[in-house]
Amino acid sequence: MTRSDQHDRFLPKDKELRARVRLFGELLGNVIHDLEGQAVFDAVEKLRRGFVSLRKDEDPDLRRQLMADITHFDASLTERVIRAFSIYFSLVNIAEEDLFYRWRRAQVSSGEPLWTGSFDQTLRELHGEGVTAEELERLLNELHYQPVFTAHPTEARRRTTMENQRRVFETADRLNQPGLGEEERRLITEELETQIQILWRTNEVRVKKPQVQDEIKYGLFYFEESLFEAIPQSYRFLEKAIRRIYGVNPDGSLPVRIPAFLHFGSWIGGDRDGNPNVTPEVTELSCRLAMEQVLREYLKRVNHLRNVLTHSSFMCQPSQAFLDSLDADSNIANAVFQGASDRFESEPYRRKLYIMRYRLRETLDTVVRRVRGEAAVLPTNSAYADAQAFLNDLKLIRDSLVSHGDRNIASGALTDLIRLVETFGFHLHHLDVRQESTVHSDAIAELLRQLAPDTDYAALDETGRQQALSELIALENLPEVDRKALGESTRETLRVFEVIQSMRREVGPDGIGTYVISMTHAASHVLEVLLLGRLAGLAGNDEEGNPFCHLRISPLFETIEDLLHVEDVLEGLLSNPVYARLLAASGNIQDVMLGYSDSCKDGGILASSWNLYEAQKKIVGITDRFGVRCQLFHGRGGTVGRGGGPTHESILAQPPATVQGRIKFTEQGEVLSYKYSNVETAVYELGMGATGVMLASRSLIRPPRKDRDDYRATMHELAQAGEDAYRELIDRTERVLDYFYEITPVQEIGFLNIGSRPSHRRKTDRSKSSIRAIPWVFGWAQARHTLPAWYGIGTALAQWRGDDPERLAQLQRMYQEWPFFRSLLSNCQMALTKADMRTAAEYARLCSDPELAERIYVLVREEHSRTVTEVLRVAQLDRLMDETPLLARSLQRRNPYLDPLNSIQIHLLRESRQFDAEADDDTDENPWLSPLLRSINAIAAGMRNTG
Repeated sequence: MTRSDQHDRFLPKDKELRARVRLFGELLGNVIHDLEGQAVFDAVEKLRRGFVSLRKDEDPDLRRQLMADITHFDASLTERVIRAFSIYFSLVNIAEEDLFYRWRRAQVSSGEPLWTGSFDQTLRELHGEGVTAEELERLLNELHYQPVFTAHPTEARRRTTMENQRRVFETADRLNQPGLGEEERRLITEELETQIQILWRTNEVRVKKPQVQDEIKYGLFYFEESLFEAIPQSYRFLEKAIRRIYGVNPDGSLPVRIPAFLHFGSWIGGDRDGNPNVTPEVTELSCRLAMEQVLREYLKRVNHLRNVLTHSSFMCQPSQAFLDSLDADSNIANAVFQGASDRFESEPYRRKLYIMRYRLRETLDTVVRRVRGEAAVLPTNSAYADAQAFLNDLKLIRDSLVSHGDRNIASGALTDLIRLVETFGFHLHHLDVRQESTVHSDAIAELLRQLAPDTDYAALDETGRQQALSELIALENLPEVDRKALGESTRETLRVFEVIQSMRREVGPDGIGTYVISMTHAASHVLEVLLLGRLAGLAGNDEEGNPFCHLRISPLFETIEDLLHVEDVLEGLLSNPVYARLLAASGNIQDVMLGYSDSCKDGGILASSWNLYEAQKKIVGITDRFGVRCQLFHGRGGTVGRGGGPTHESILAQPPATVQGRIKFTEQGEVLSYKYSNVETAVYELGMGATGVMLASRSLIRPPRKDRDDYRATMHELAQAGEDAYRELIDRTERVLDYFYEITPVQEIGFLNIGSRPSHRRKTDRSKSSIRAIPWVFGWAQARHTLPAWYGIGTALAQWRGDDPERLAQLQRMYQEWPFFRSLLSNCQMALTKADMRTAAEYARLCSDPELAERIYVLVREEHSRTVTEVLRVAQLDRLMDETPLLARSLQRRNPYLDPLNSIQIHLLRESRQFDAEADDDTDENPWLSPLLRSINAIAAGMRNTG
């Protein structure tokens, strides 16, 4: 069987998916009919059938009739109809996820080569290239794969809703069991209907805006729901692939040692840029709640192990190192066993695990008291002081089991727990802290009035600022700062760095990740943060005069202009001897964050993508020249317009030799729930990401490939043309922002209660700089324009190729041969497919100025048509997404159900805005707002993206 035959054999069957969706639809219909009555059921069915019919064959009379029905719905009926379609989309999403899970399971069971991006396929590819076991281990040792969870407000669903949907997934999966009898199938189907009924009875829209504390718990949900299971499974899949392709050693061990390369970060509770609700106290709470959660998981697993490792000392001989550790524990044996200090003396592993459980409880109890706000001190004689001590105990048990021939037992639940501790420590995730550069500059200017009274920091140029900061950082003893003489903002800024210091002590040195500076425009912005860290004791010289630095600082380059100044900032920074000395002391790794969202909003997708690509090469070139290792931190959003796209392909599309084994990227909003709500999907996504890093890092063991100069030159010209086309619309077309605000629900998104962060930097300001990138993309998506992800590409391709067949051939070769260009146009195809120009025209009619609406809509429609034509020509396809037919069918299947929702939303926007305009005062409750907010949720679920 050939590789393609094998692939086709296991492709998910569309017939199976249709059957499952049909079942879900029938059960949902039953629930609606039983709970809401015939009128609601009939309204939903009439819209469903009518819009399905319109997709097959346009009928103006039928469309007018359906719109008339919608306008005659009262607010209550409208809300129920929206909920029906919203829950339907949730069920379709579950059906698709289950189908792909079954597909992967069938491939694994076959014993044949697995899907592209699996550990199996990736190791086969590396082995086929001649990569030895030693080289593979060298590659794995350099691997660092780190998703970073953020609270950017793009997840419209509540945690409660996601938990309910998880139960639907688990129940539906039981229908896949082979050999189910008719009665068993009936009972499972009844249970499934009950779960759907619970979904219907649950309010999917938040009643109140979430607090940061709610967002922290939301982020922690994924660890408990899937990642504590997915991490060990991911490593097991890698172990199986190594065993299958590289064999095993004579003693049964693997020929390749697998280090812990999966790590997690978070911004939730640390990202204070533009969010006044993230206080130093919130950052403390975030760290402590994370520690509490991971300790509870360890306690649960140790509880399990103490009933599994029941080996008798009469049946085996534990290692001396293990027995010595038991002796060392004798000082707390009375407390552990409550007077019966000889308990389990003949079951040494069980005895050890009881002691470990006691020590974990002591540690956990201290953390719980701190979460409550109590000043609790860790009992050093009985609690675990750090994760390493706990890990050492686990490894002692493992090594002892192996020493007497129980390697197979050691490789079970015990190894899973070791993997978790290696991954999560006691900190669970690395909490990044982010703040905007001007906050630090203002604080430093005030502080220098005390630290260097003769220096007017605000009046200094960049060279002067760097010199002043460097001299203060290098001082052996900094002067004391009079806190009472400082303003509230500066005191809070200093407090943040003190919290970083205290949390590193509490949860471990890995508890705090990177300090990210948004709007970094100069090297002095990084030195300012280093001086603030120095004042908090995070950097300086130890008692022997050796430098230390416990603060990793990452400049964030966000706009197109920022990306062009990367060289000036980094060269100024790395050539600074004071900074270089402290960077070396912290591990000599320079983090650099790249912002996808703002650069795309600023200059369009082509200019953003290309400038980010070129910036990465510049950054790595600079750090290489200074002998510093670079870790790029990608600020990717969920959608294409914010840097999104399939993770595996996105990593492979990075510039050659820039990944270098390490990658860190943000996971935002709905991306979190799509990837990590279910164990099965989380395992798949982690594998796809990790293998992407492995393949993109081959330059560590093989000479790196190089981009073709002619491809780069072409892309440079395309980016310029694309940026010009985008700016012509967004920056130079009169009143385009009025069009955006009037034809999209972007103003109403602010009422959606999906995040603690404001959607605008400045309220009532309709400028492009005021609106954040997330609602910018969210708004265009709801109105089915999706233009941030594609606008300008068609013009750029058409202008560059002209009528020259050689130029077209060049673009076609670029698509076939260059991963970056292929990924760019593949993602573009998905965004173009999610756009719908007929529906977009209906939204355009919301504009109060018909001439403005027509003028701008025509520009968008023409560019959409041009982009579709040009992309298909370059990709040599008949239809968009022909290379990904399953995804294409998924999107096409959703359109007939999105159509009624879009039509309802357009009607609701008119009614809601008219009500607000005519209301006598703010106390009048808008009856249309609630269904309107539900329509935003529902369309987001249908399109599977928000911002």
